[in-house]
Amino acid sequence: MSNPARVLYLLVDGIGDVSIPAFGDRTPLEVAHTPHLDALAAGGLNGLLDPVEPGLACGSDTAHMSIFGYDPRIHYRGRGAFESMGAGIAMAPGDIAFKCNFATLDTASGIVTSRRADRHFEHLGPTLCAALDGLAVPGYPGYRVTVRYATEHRCGVAVSGPGLSDAVGDTDPLKDNLPLRKSEPTDDSPEAAFTAGLVNALSDAICGVLETHPINDQRRASGEAVANVVLLRGCGSRIRVPCFRDKHHMRGCLVAPTKIIAGLGLSFDIDSLEAPGATGSYNSNLSSKATTICAALTGAVSSPEQQLQAMELSKEKEEKEEEPQPPVLTAEQCANPGPGGGGYQFGFVHVKAVDDTGHDRMVGFKVRFLEAVDKMVGQMLRRLWEAEAAGRGRYVVVVSGDHSTPVLFGDHSNEPVPFVICNVRHAVEALGGPAHITKVPLAPIHMPDVKGTPPKPEDLCKQAVFKDARRKASWAGRPWDPAMPPELFGPWRDPWPTCVRGDPVRCYDEVSAARGGLGRFPGSQVLMLVKQFAGVTPLGAAGAGQSAGP
Repeated sequence: MSNPARVLYLLVDGIGDVSIPAFGDRTPLEVAHTPHLDALAAGGLNGLLDPVEPGLACGSDTAHMSIFGYDPRIHYRGRGAFESMGAGIAMAPGDIAFKCNFATLDTASGIVTSRRADRHFEHLGPTLCAALDGLAVPGYPGYRVTVRYATEHRCGVAVSGPGLSDAVGDTDPLKDNLPLRKSEPTDDSPEAAFTAGLVNALSDAICGVLETHPINDQRRASGEAVANVVLLRGCGSRIRVPCFRDKHHMRGCLVAPTKIIAGLGLSFDIDSLEAPGATGSYNSNLSSKATTICAALTGAVSSPEQQLQAMELSKEKEEKEEEPQPPVLTAEQCANPGPGGGGYQFGFVHVKAVDDTGHDRMVGFKVRFLEAVDKMVGQMLRRLWEAEAAGRGRYVVVVSGDHSTPVLFGDHSNEPVPFVICNVRHAVEALGGPAHITKVPLAPIHMPDVKGTPPKPEDLCKQAVFKDARRKASWAGRPWDPAMPPELFGPWRDPWPTCVRGDPVRCYDEVSAARGGLGRFPGSQVLMLVKQFAGVTPLGAAGAGQSAGP
């Protein structure tokens, strides 16, 4: 094949889990109905990924750095810069920034009674951030403070001026009902001591503004928790690393409404694209994410500016209740859909909601959100298959997580996550061919309502039995027949994988992935593996464009 494949990398935050007694000692992935993820597993190569290294319960920032090929042990300078850049703050060398929470402080005792004043803060956060933006820090003239709203209860705060250091501690006590901390220097440099003093003065100034803000007066009057303090944490500076394209020889873009991930991408000079209605929360528009990233890979979108035009078109179609479609390709783009024709070679999509279900310990909802992600995978496969069938390039899909977030623990853990890489045409083959993939609906994907009644464990256990029967039928080579009894194989009309390539794995889950041909490997090897599979070689090198994928 003369041209390298283009890569869609879907990272499902917190996808991994552990066996749950209420599910008959199965993981949420083993229970969830995920026919499109299973098709990827059957058509591709599988393994277990340690995002940074075995035994490390990593954060999303260090995990993404490792997966993108930047060693966090060398390059990591705190997550504050990532959050702030993702929120729209332009950072120069020497600036410092914090990932922050709007929180509730008992001013009489100095106790932080709630580290999250309100998780649903989208309607108030921007106004409070505007009130803090440009705040003067008493005793520190000549230093500029920039504040931007991020998501939920979070914001980014950056400080510009001479002689600053990112070697300072947080004001965040890390748990509710503990005293607000004073920032302390974390090394012996005079710059760190100076910066810690500035941070404490900034914290006090922020409290002064928020305490008397009209929004908090209204919240007090209505009995709601006030947002009268900003917890400054994860101080960081912009990292200096080679850009993604120079390092990996692929022009990259990402769709990541979660600001810390968007900021990571900007740190690597990866274009950030906006997907209408996509958020870093439970109400995200997954269909919009699929449409946006596929348009970028197939050549319909060549830059963030052109993507904004596509957003306007999408809004018009949404108002008319039309099914969302990618932008129309020009004749030049159809003939040359690579970088010269406007397309990206690497598209990255981040989904946050699954991780939130783990942190919020929503056992049943984690299953339902995994199923929503699977529907998005189906839409991605359809769009990429249609482009490939029309002669507009060749495509590879990768799916992994950045860490496990077990619902029984409520936090990140050190278990590895399932990893799969697959050619789109092989996934379609495993699904039963074009006749099935072209029937995948492209309408907006229904998201579970986490405020509603969660699925019952007994119903999910019954679903798991159906899935076990489907898995066994697939292993036995039994062809799919839509007339098969639902009391044995469940109510779903999606076929199970009947064509297996690469390795014997037929299901995308933690247990099945352990039998995959890729074995267990660290995040530092991910992009090397992806480039080899897709046939990517250094620009201008001899033999460029020869495919290594199966």
